[in-house]
Amino acid sequence: MWSRLARVLREAGQDVFTPSLTGIGERAHLASAAVDLATHVADVVNALRYEDLRDAVLVGHSYGGMVVTGAADREPGRVRTLIYLDAFVPQNGQALVDLAPGIRAALPADGWQVQPRAPQAQGMSDAGEIAWIAARRSPQPARTFTDPLPLEGAFRGEQVYVFCSGYSPSTFAPFAAKTRNDAAWRYHELPTHHYPQVSMPAQTAGVLLTYA
Repeated sequence: MWSRLARVLREAGQDVFTPSLTGIGERAHLASAAVDLATHVADVVNALRYEDLRDAVLVGHSYGGMVVTGAADREPGRVRTLIYLDAFVPQNGQALVDLAPGIRAALPADGWQVQPRAPQAQGMSDAGEIAWIAARRSPQPARTFTDPLPLEGAFRGEQVYVFCSGYSPSTFAPFAAKTRNDAAWRYHELPTHHYPQVSMPAQTAGVLLTYA
């Protein structure tokens, strides 16, 4: 999912890590009902620790906002900047379903996996992009949506919100509205759908490199 953007960033001289979360992507074979939000936070925390990353710029897209918030809270000494790329911004004790109540309707009544939303519902219309995205998306364990995220408030670094303004209605518009004029945040917009790393890799990289 990050390959186009990562290529641009590496060409600009950056070290880029794109850890996949347990049960998703090339780690889909590890999916189970036991995988929860804490599992995904641990995935990123362990990437930070085992790669011995310091002064990192940590980027979370969409649901990934939940994950990077937890990871930065666990390892605040390793993360300099948190960037939310059209992403959820949780507070202590919130679950994703608290931030987007409509997602409850997608939770399985019997089963443990949530199917990805249709790309068209997230502003995508180009058939080539839709096919490219569809080949890289996986069902997601339901507990990643329903488990609350405990936070200690340990992260004190820079926070950035990047809003994708090219589609409506957007689940992420409330987070954009909250951060746009908040002096504690840096704010950017990209005029595209929910996957700017696919549709606008160069422009998205330009925003990220501002904080490298």
